Formats: sequence, structure tokens, C-alpha cells
Amino acid sequence: MTPQQQKPALPRRTPRAEDPATARIQEAVAARDDLAAALSGAGVQLPVLDVRTPWPETDGEDSSRPARYALVHLGVCSAPVAHALAAVIRKGAAG
Repeated sequence: MTPQQQKPALPRRTPRAEDPATARIQEAVAARDDLAAALSGAGVQLPVLDVRTPWPETDGEDSSRPARYALVHLGVCSAPVAHALAAVIRKGAAG
């Protein structure tokens, strides 16, 4: 294949962390995905797993400050899912 025939490189799905705020969000997304996979492997699925950042502080000068941290939001779940999650945690803690 000649250089002209080579396909261009595909873009990365997740942008590189070029600033601390992006790195914190990427860390939270990775943690969310890891938790979702672990729960799924244990037969538990939460209806919502999300990543959230704090609301930007508006002090009149700069209302678009980068996020200082990101949180994995576990959302809400039904009572049966909460019992299943508790059972998985107990089993893991005992083993």
C-alpha cells in the first residue's frame, strides 16, 4: 500500500486529558464503567449510572470555570435492586 492509499488514523473515542478538569472527568467515567461492569457481572443493574460535575460557580468574573472534581452518580433504584446490591456487597465483604 502506498502512503496515498493508507487510511487516515481513526480519532480517539476519549480525548486525551490535556487539563486537570478533563482528567478528573475521564477518571470518573472510567470508574463508572468499571462499577457498571462489576455490578453487571454480579447480576445487578442500576437504572442510572452517570458522571456529574459540580455546578459552575458564578462570581461575575468567570462563569465557565473548569470542574474541580467529578462524581459518579448512582441514581435511584427499586427496593429489589437495593436488596440485590446489598447481598452482593455482603458476599464480597465476607469472601
